[in-house]
Amino acid sequence: MTGWHAPDDLVTRYADGSLPETDAWSLEKHLETCGPCAARVSHAARAGAAGVVLAEVRDAVLHTVGEPAPTIARASAPTTARVPASGCASAVPRGARAVRGRLGRIVWAAGPALRGAWAGAVVLVAVGAVALAYGGEWAGARPLLLAVAPVVPVAGVALSYGRHADPLHEIVTASPSGGLRLLLMRTSAVLAVSLPLLTVAGLLLPPSGSRLPAAPAAATWLLPGLALTLASLVLSGYVGCRTATALVGGGWLLALAAPVLTATGPGLTARLTRQLSLYFTGASPQGAWAAAAALCALLLAARRSAYDRLETM
Repeated sequence: MTGWHAPDDLVTRYADGSLPETDAWSLEKHLETCGPCAARVSHAARAGAAGVVLAEVRDAVLHTVGEPAPTIARASAPTTARVPASGCASAVPRGARAVRGRLGRIVWAAGPALRGAWAGAVVLVAVGAVALAYGGEWAGARPLLLAVAPVVPVAGVALSYGRHADPLHEIVTASPSGGLRLLLMRTSAVLAVSLPLLTVAGLLLPPSGSRLPAAPAAATWLLPGLALTLASLVLSGYVGCRTATALVGGGWLLALAAPVLTATGPGLTARLTRQLSLYFTGASPQGAWAAAAALCALLLAARRSAYDRLETM
C-alpha cells in the first residue's frame, strides 16, 4: 500500500489502451503494491470494450476447468475421482499453497543458472578441488581453485540472463520488474551460491607444502570475483550479456595465464601461485579490486536505463 493512488483519468486511459507506454509501465509498477488501484483498473477494464472478450475468456476457462476428468484418469485413480473439482484446492492447506507460491517466485527470480546445470558445476568444482588435494595429494589444488573461482560467478551471470538463456526473456524484460532489477536479483542469487561454496572449499584445502610458495588465503578471491561480476554487468549494457561475460572471463584467464606461461621458474604450479599472490595478496591489490567494484556499481546506476532495451541484452 502506498500513499498515492492513480487518478481516474489515468485508470481510464490505461484500460482503453490510450496511455503512453512509459506511463503504463509506471502504473503497472504501482499496481503491484496497491490493491485499491488494481481493483479500480480491473473494474475499468471489465467495463470497457475489452470487458466482453475478457468475460468470454473467463467463461471458457471456467467451463474447461469444470469439465469432469477423462474416464482413463478416473480409472487410474479411483480414490481421487470422487472428490469434487471445487474441493481439490481446499484439500491443500492455504499456508502450504502460499509457501509453494512464494518458493516458486523465488526459484523463478533466481534465474535459469540456478535451475540448470550451473549450480551442479559449482559443486563439482568445489568437491573436485578437495578430492584432488586429499585423494590425489596434489599440492596445486588451492592455486587452481583460486584461479578459477573469480570467473565462476561470471559464468553464472551468462547463464542467468539474456535471450540465449531464458526462453521468456522478451516477456520478462518488458515487465515492470524486468531490466536491471531482475538482472541484479539473478546475479545476487548466483553470488549467494558460488561465494560461500568456493570459499569453504578453499578453507578445506591443505597448505601448498614446503616446495611451493604460500598460496593466497581462501577468501582473497571474493573482491576480485565481485569486481569481475560487476564489470560483466556493466559491459552487458553495451555488447550484451553473453559477449560481456565472455570478454571479462576470458580477459581474466588471459591476464593470469599469460605471465605464468611466459615466465621462467621452478614449475607451473609455483608460477601460478606467485602470480595469484600478486593479484590477491596485500592491501594494494585488494584496494584496487574494491575500487573497481565500486566504480562498476556507479556505472550500473548511471546506465540503468540501458538494461531495459532488448536489443542490448
